[in-house]
Amino acid sequence: MRYRLAKVSALLLVAFHAAAQVTVEVVLERDQYLAGESMLVGVRVTNFSGQTLKLGGDPDWLQVTVEGEKGFVVEKLGELPVVEPFEVPSSARGTRWLDLEPYFNVGKPGSYRVTAMVRIPELGLELSSKSKQVLVTSGAKIWEQDFGVPPKEGAQPGGLEVRKYALIQSLNQNQSRLYIRVSNLGETKVYKLISIGPMLAFSHPEAQLDRNANLHVLFQTGARTFTYAQVNPDGNLLAQQTHQYTQTRPKLRASEDGTISVSGGVRIKSGSDFPKPEPPESGSRQPQSGTQMQGRN
Repeated sequence: MRYRLAKVSALLLVAFHAAAQVTVEVVLERDQYLAGESMLVGVRVTNFSGQTLKLGGDPDWLQVTVEGEKGFVVEKLGELPVVEPFEVPSSARGTRWLDLEPYFNVGKPGSYRVTAMVRIPELGLELSSKSKQVLVTSGAKIWEQDFGVPPKEGAQPGGLEVRKYALIQSLNQNQSRLYIRVSNLGETKVYKLISIGPMLAFSHPEAQLDRNANLHVLFQTGARTFTYAQVNPDGNLLAQQTHQYTQTRPKLRASEDGTISVSGGVRIKSGSDFPKPEPPESGSRQPQSGTQMQGRN
């Protein structure tokens, strides 16, 4: 009997020691999101157990719980894709990032709390994190336009599908951001919601549709800088560029053939460009510091 008690006490002591050497934490890309926006949450495991933790082999190794403002458990819409090798060496930490929006019903504006629980069978541990608060807001709609969706190439003729583009402004920690939302006509189904960057609070975005029903948006991001973005009817980003005010102000221009381009100012290369600018050819002359390259659309 004494041997059994001693053995149980030893196992408990080992588990307690291991638990003290491994911690789990929920980390956030941001603490505020727009309703319908991808909600990126990280589960960070810090490991000082003296051995490499090999996680992600089965669906039960990680569980995420989301609670609403009054403590109710938020409805799950699907299972998080957590089965993927995830190793954390000793004296290191690793973070598994997950998008909660498709898998939890967090589309209603309000405050939510996210908690993670990690199981580590080889150490006999189940570790829970402290909860982190996330705020979901509705933002302000500043522009909208109904449009007919062009038929897909090779698709059979059918009835006209009508969707809606909307520009949504969100204020987060005194920073204004601009979003493009693509929804059905009644706005009961959101096909895509993407952030296209920070925006000056007093900016008045320009928005125009081209002959293919792609949306072109130009808005001011700084004293002399503007961001241009283009998305298709599915909400996929086709282009993003930075333009600068010179003697003339950048603005959208519609051509007679139904195409849209940026007129005025100059385009400058930026790390946020999409697609990324092609690197200069080997041996080509690089522009001197402070010079700007005229872009093409």
